[in-house]
Parts: sequence; C-alpha cells; structure tokens
Amino acid sequence: MKKILAWLLPTLALLGLGSNAFAQMQIEITGVGQTQYPIAITRFLNESGLPSFVTDVVRSDLANNGNFANVERGETEVAENAKPDFSMWSSRRAQALAIGTVTPLQNGQYEVKYRLYDVAKNQSLGGTTVTVDRNNLRKAGHAIADDIVQRLTGERGIFSTRLSYVVKNAGRYQLMISDSDGQNPREALSSTEPIISPSWSPDGKRVAYVSFESKKPVIYVHELATGKRIILSNEKGNNSAPSWSPDGSKLAVSLSRDNNTQVYVLNADGTGLKRVSRSSAIDTEPQFSADGKSIYFTSDRGGSPQIYRMGVDGESGANATRVTFKHAYATSPRLSPDGKYLAYIARSGGFRLQLMELRSGEVTALTQTNYDETPTFAANGKFLLYATRVNGRPVLAAVSVDGQVKQVLSIPGSVVREPAWGPFLN
Repeated sequence: MKKILAWLLPTLALLGLGSNAFAQMQIEITGVGQTQYPIAITRFLNESGLPSFVTDVVRSDLANNGNFANVERGETEVAENAKPDFSMWSSRRAQALAIGTVTPLQNGQYEVKYRLYDVAKNQSLGGTTVTVDRNNLRKAGHAIADDIVQRLTGERGIFSTRLSYVVKNAGRYQLMISDSDGQNPREALSSTEPIISPSWSPDGKRVAYVSFESKKPVIYVHELATGKRIILSNEKGNNSAPSWSPDGSKLAVSLSRDNNTQVYVLNADGTGLKRVSRSSAIDTEPQFSADGKSIYFTSDRGGSPQIYRMGVDGESGANATRVTFKHAYATSPRLSPDGKYLAYIARSGGFRLQLMELRSGEVTALTQTNYDETPTFAANGKFLLYATRVNGRPVLAAVSVDGQVKQVLSIPGSVVREPAWGPFLN
C-alpha cells in the first residue's frame, strides 16, 4: 500500500513564523499493520466555518497510525448524542463508530464531545469531552484520536505528543517543534550555524541541544514556552550529545575537556559536573536507561564503535560492559521508554536501524535503507523516528517496532534532520 497525504500548514498570520516554516510537510505511508481495524468516523456536528476540522484530524491520525482503516469519508454530520444505525455501519464492515459535536461556548472556547461505539455489540464504549480555543482545535482532534486508541487497544496514543527536528534551508538552520504528524510547526531557534542533537526533557517543557552559534559546539537548555535559554555546558573543546535523566534533574553529555571525549553527568542547571566514563578511547552518545540506574553509550574502547552500559555513578566502581555484539560497528543507542528495547544504528550493508530486545538480546533489522541515523522512540515505545535518505532525499522516517508500519516525512526543497520525539504531555 502506498499513498501520499499532503498536509497544508497553518497560515502565516496565525503563527507569525518565517516563510520557511510554511513549506509543506508530506507524509508518505509505505507500510501498514498486519491487521487494520475498520472504524467509521462521521463528521462532527457544527464544524463548518471553523479553521480546523476536528474530524479530519481524527481520521488522519488513525490512518497514519497504520493499524486503522477509515470506512467513512463523507460529510454527513452526526451529533454526539445521536442514536447510531448499527446495522448500516455493520453492513459497511465498520467494527467501531465515532460521532461527535463541536459546541461554541460564551467565553470564546469550543467544547468538543465525542462517543465511541462497538458496532458488532451495539454498545457504547464511552467517550470524552475536550475544551479548547479556536487556535487549538487540532489539539482536540489529537486528544480524541488518542482516546480512541486507548479504548480500542488499551495502549496510550501518541497523537498529542510533539516532534522536534532541524530544517536546513537557504543557509539557515531552524529548530522546529511540531505536532506528532509534522503539522503546526513552530520555530524555536534560527541560526546560520548548525543546530544538532535536540533532546526533550521528560516533562516536555524544555529541549536541550548543541548550537554552533558561538563558532564551537555549546550545549543549551531551551524553555519552549518562554524562549528562555541557559548554557548548560561550554567547556573547552567539544560539548555534545545531551540526554536527560528520567526524572529531568540531570543530563548526560559528551565532553572533550580532558582531551579525549568522555561521558559526564551534570545537573539540569549546569552545576555539579562529574566525569562518569573512564577510558582512553572515545566515549560518547550517552543515554539513561528507563529506570535511571544505567547509562548506555558508544565507545571504541574495543577497537570499533560498540554500545556499552555502566552504572549511573560511572566506572569508578566497575567497568562498563559491552552490550552489542552482532555487528562490527554499532552507534547511537536509544532506550525505549518502557525499558524493553535498545535501538541503535549498525553498519550492515548500509547504516541501518536495529532493535534489540534487552531481555533476550535478540536483534531485528527494522529498515532496508543505507543512511539511517539519530533514532528516537515515541513516548509509548511503539514507534521509532529517525533520519535517513530515500531516493537521495534527506527525510525523516518512522517505523513501528514490529517493522510493519512505515512512514516517510519530508519537506520538499529542505534538508530535515536531527529528529527527537517528545514525551507524553500530562
């Protein structure tokens, strides 16, 4: 199955952003789940005249998920409190039905109510109510799509999460923050110098990254709501690869202040710097484990890049242990939020995304592309986003951990790299 969905981005006046931010993000779905769940989502009542249609956001989210098939694409409005015609929807092979109503409130906000039904059992599965202002109707759609996924699969949806990535266009680098589907992009930082390695804080309020704006790599922590930045690390030499601890109190970084690049840990305000790896090799790309007790990192201490694990207190008590053995070259460790998986890039023909189940050590190749880099897990651990090349184009791509669902996200005419998938927003 292959289809292309073109997403028109919001208006310049609405966002107040530069013209580069309004390039079209395209999502190309190149694979779907082994079994797609047929669902009907009728147009919500009273949507006409609104800047964003909640129904369209819900339908698109579920289609992009790869595990749902929309059986209703019509414009007939059905209110949240209407009695469904189950026999009709059953004849159209729908197994679930979602109906809803958008109601304007006196304070200028909108109340969006929806209800989900099991068509085969002729019964309600519940629903939810979301209240938003006129500029956040897409947020309501994402929340309802998340609710549908939760009620039908028992798993938390990721449509309300956000992405960060770096766009290079006309000699400028832009750190962008978007919805999980690549729409609604906002510029967090623009520079003529490179911006790399964005990393979300666990509360989704800050992003750490490396900026070369002072003509050397310096690590910043950027508060998204206010634009306030602090310099986290500006040591002699390279300051690179920031990664947050699960509780957001510390970051692991790679510094070359002691000549060879080593892993350090410091507090989120830049204090308390402590070296934790101790080798004569290059130790870099640190990542905290999900429980915060270990740090995974890339090291060539064995003669070629491999992934190692050490205790969070470092190697002062015990040396790090090697984790990857299947490939002669393994870099870019990323731990899934549930602690089950380690994703990394291995040289295997090309540079390809691999997934290791940590309990068994079993490794699965998730891609067939040759230039994969910088993987990042979705908040529910079910998808990975990474940078790669498709037909020579630098793009972002997403793949489910079972390898079945695949997407390509690209901005025509722009180079898009350095993705990072944000956490759940509570």
